[in-house]
Amino acid sequence: MDLVLLTEKIVKSLVVDEDLVSVKEFATDLDNVLHIQVIVSENDMGRVIGKGGKCANAIRTLVQASSFLHDDKYVRIDIDKF
Repeated sequence: MDLVLLTEKIVKSLVVDEDLVSVKEFATDLDNVLHIQVIVSENDMGRVIGKGGKCANAIRTLVQASSFLHDDKYVRIDIDKF
């Protein structure tokens, strides 16, 4: 499964306004690193980050586990707001 699509699906399941979710992949200098940027509305930021960052860490863990099963790349996920 595409890691960007997986990230987008997980984040959209957490937010209220799915139309304001943007998930993009960016190139990095290293071949084995995948950088994914997630942008959500300011109102949904707390839902995606979670208390103490638990939701954000869970998202990173799920996507990283999928990467190790398929691509064997290190995934870096940044979460920002509009």
